[in-house]
Amino acid sequence: MKAMILAAGLGTRLRPLTDDRPKALVTVAGRTLLEIALARLRGFGVSEVIVNAHHYAEMIVDYLKANDNFGMQIEVSREDDLLDTGGGLKKAAHFFSGEQEPFIVHNVDVISTIDLGRMVRFHAEHAALVTLAVQSRATSRYLLFDSQELLCGRRAGPEVEAELVRSVTETQALAFCGIHVISPEIFAKMSEQGTFSIISAYMKLAAQGEKIIAYRADDCYWRDLGRPESIERAAQDSPLDSQ
Repeated sequence: MKAMILAAGLGTRLRPLTDDRPKALVTVAGRTLLEIALARLRGFGVSEVIVNAHHYAEMIVDYLKANDNFGMQIEVSREDDLLDTGGGLKKAAHFFSGEQEPFIVHNVDVISTIDLGRMVRFHAEHAALVTLAVQSRATSRYLLFDSQELLCGRRAGPEVEAELVRSVTETQALAFCGIHVISPEIFAKMSEQGTFSIISAYMKLAAQGEKIIAYRADDCYWRDLGRPESIERAAQDSPLDSQ
């Protein structure tokens, strides 16, 4: 099974920790975010990974080489200009060429106990184009799903008017966990070029009737590691012991 780790961001929220390194190489309890993400993926049977890189990209290349790619087949997709999440994924399309089974996309700056194997099975059982791990929790940006838990819109905060791409009678606002399961045919369906957000692409695909579904992970541990204080908290969290 294959996966992509999104790691090209500048990590501005993590400064000063990212002043001299990419966010992928920031450490939590002595382990880098990249190592933690790779270990999680490897634990669920992923053997081939592509990692996108921009900020201090050469450091990521050298780090992986020094650690023998952690026993995996790893390719680094260098971005001379930041392509955002959607553009980064599309640039990596060659890595998934010819694949029939879905692949996982995982943000480098999140840790969780979400069962990725179960999520992949859920994706297959529902014949989805994209499955998104979500939780019912407070966030600054919500994804909106209908009664069948299909993506139908988004909202930037609780007081902001919702952006709906389909007509629905009611919606549920859920927080995205930065983990996707994607069917390879998505590349033929994304018309965007250059720099673009994957969530914006999902919105467009949902408007066209594509099946982008929620995978509820409400009972799972999850933490965004985008700020120094989150790194400190994560270092004290017992779920890290199983990463």
